[in-house]
Amino acid sequence: MAASSIADASRPPQVHIVGAGLAGLAAAVDLAAQGCHVSLYEAGPQAGGRCRSFVDSELGCRIDNGNHLLLSGNTSALAYINRIGALDTFEPAGEAAIPFVDVATGERWTVRPGPGRMPWWLLDAARRVPGTRAPDYFAALRLRFAPHEGTVAAMLPTDTALFHRLWEPITVAALNTGASEASARLVWRILAETLGRGAAACRPLLPSLGLSESLVDPALAFLARHGGRVRFGARLKALAFTGGRVGELLFDEAAVTLAPQDSVILAVPAAIAERLIPGLTVPDDYAPIVNAHFRYTLPPQAAVFTGVIGATAEWVFRKRDIVSVTVSAADRIVGCSAGELRDVLWRDVALVHGLPPGSVPPARIIKERRATFRATPAQLRRRPATATNWPNLHLAGDYVETGLPATIEGAIRSGFAAAAQIRQSRFRVPATQLSTVQPGPMPAHGTSRPIEDCQRALP
Repeated sequence: MAASSIADASRPPQVHIVGAGLAGLAAAVDLAAQGCHVSLYEAGPQAGGRCRSFVDSELGCRIDNGNHLLLSGNTSALAYINRIGALDTFEPAGEAAIPFVDVATGERWTVRPGPGRMPWWLLDAARRVPGTRAPDYFAALRLRFAPHEGTVAAMLPTDTALFHRLWEPITVAALNTGASEASARLVWRILAETLGRGAAACRPLLPSLGLSESLVDPALAFLARHGGRVRFGARLKALAFTGGRVGELLFDEAAVTLAPQDSVILAVPAAIAERLIPGLTVPDDYAPIVNAHFRYTLPPQAAVFTGVIGATAEWVFRKRDIVSVTVSAADRIVGCSAGELRDVLWRDVALVHGLPPGSVPPARIIKERRATFRATPAQLRRRPATATNWPNLHLAGDYVETGLPATIEGAIRSGFAAAAQIRQSRFRVPATQLSTVQPGPMPAHGTSRPIEDCQRALP
């Protein structure tokens, strides 16, 4: 990477994005689509961050580093997928249905939201959690009006079937935080954007092949088509501040000098951002996630994903040649050996899918010890805004304040927010659709479609 020693004020404004996870990719794609000159830097050898695929030598196949469930209500993710032309890389969306099994009782049920925002579906016992009544669900309104310090367990009755079989699993899965600690307000935001909007917002979006094939590779191809530059192996050591702005990016092997009209989006992990930016406060308490990938092919009629109650496994996913298990807020098991986890989690898979438990197939255990920040009220207060004290420096990442937990949707939304700030303040692009939850206007010559059309056209 050649050094840039002289800032050329006559050239077009450049946006330098550091970090090629989904937040950085979303910002880069959004800006490149508007004709901005984008340079994307990534310290590692590949893009995607914590959301990518790789070939596992032990299993002899390609796997995702973790399991992520997108829903049709994830409007920012859907806009990003549409923008990079990747909608057809997802499995045909089935009905809005969330299957569960309670391994202790053997009961199975499926939560099926109805059409529209009015929750008429709650009147149908077949659509609800067994052992619950329609009025029970309206207790969730307490989350909306919770005080800032309120947790899910403090706002909802915890001794009910509904809490044990729905509210708690959703909380742990979405926030990677136990219900006794998780922010009630944040869970309300999740519910309002999914179940609260009915079936149209609850259809699953699952990649046909892998996370990289659907969310990363198409974005890199999009950037290449739109003149974006991507540099791997570029580790940022420091930011040089001058005159109240970022004046230089200091990488391991070179420095990039910024012109006065240039901007920077720092889309790196929170701990790295804290080291690079003076006085920045970021979340500092992290929760682990454990994923298990088994080389086993389930029959096609098996559920694509299943919530598991009363077991170590919390969610089981059926993929092409793989059965995957996710355990969030996994403090209680992250210290166990890979062998122990393999046996315990396969036993849960066998219970869910009616398989013989004795013969454990080849497995890969992946532990993300610092998967996401713990979504407690105290940690939410540490989330920084997109804007910083330096007008040409912006933040993106799932730890940035988006109103959402650290999810794919939150990461992409943060990238869009950073891009929107740059476009509004530096490039004077018309403000149509420049909210913090959507990308900029679709270019007239492209193939992108409005989000509503994408939801109707889900494969």
